Amino acid sequence: MTTVLFDVPGPRARVRHRLLAVVGVAAIAAFLGYVIWRFVDTGQFEGRKWSWIEYKQIQISLVESLGRTLAAFAVGAVLALAFGAVFAAARLSDHRWVSAPAAVIVELFRAIPLVIMMFFFYYGLPATGIKLTAFTSVVLSLMLYNGSVLAEVFRAGINSLPRGQSEAAYALGMRKTQVMVLVLLPQALRAMLPTIISQLVVLLKDTALGFLITFEELLYWGRQIGGQLQFGRPLIPTMIVVAAIYIGLCLLLTWFAHYLEKRNRRNKKVIALEDDKAALVVVANDHQA
Repeated sequence: MTTVLFDVPGPRARVRHRLLAVVGVAAIAAFLGYVIWRFVDTGQFEGRKWSWIEYKQIQISLVESLGRTLAAFAVGAVLALAFGAVFAAARLSDHRWVSAPAAVIVELFRAIPLVIMMFFFYYGLPATGIKLTAFTSVVLSLMLYNGSVLAEVFRAGINSLPRGQSEAAYALGMRKTQVMVLVLLPQALRAMLPTIISQLVVLLKDTALGFLITFEELLYWGRQIGGQLQFGRPLIPTMIVVAAIYIGLCLLLTWFAHYLEKRNRRNKKVIALEDDKAALVVVANDHQA
């Protein structure tokens, strides 16, 4: 059995794939084992290098830095989603004077590295008399970069829908705004949800770049504690804690995406109809009601 892009492997190929998988897993396990052995050999798991976590003030500063990270993520995510929705709609506009500038803005901010934007907002703008806080600089950078990526995600999701959906909506007398908000966007969001969540995970990890402009988030906190001589410079232990927190947050966000996806599948309001126009009549009647 074959498909366009994939040939089902035969018996020899399956044996070869399993052998390569075993070798790959063994190599990764050996590498991790070597890293852990080096940590043990250099005393990274000694009690002295982990004693810092017992101090109440350090625990409080950890929670505060986590709160600043989550605040930057939350504000940046909301603004990025709004930015992406607005500019995706602008790029889909029939008016050239709207779609062309929107395309330039989206492509521009997608091409500029995030770190450069942070440095520009925090260190560059003060030369013009505009001074922004580290938090504001991080949030603006996250909004512009990730919002531009999400704009393309939204645009691709809407364009992937069958043309019959919009044509039937126009035949019912709906305006373009109603077609976009009531018909196309709800369907596209369900299809785009995994990609949106993946980009939000990237946004969450990008908050760590804020330490380069002295934004006191998790990585900045770990670097400060890791350089303390009284604890034996526990840089690796603090980075392990920081990495574990980031991994936990990303897994939580991924779990939330799966939860939303399952909830959408169980949604009784989603009616599978073969005729696009009949489905849109249901949407229009619900809106009028």
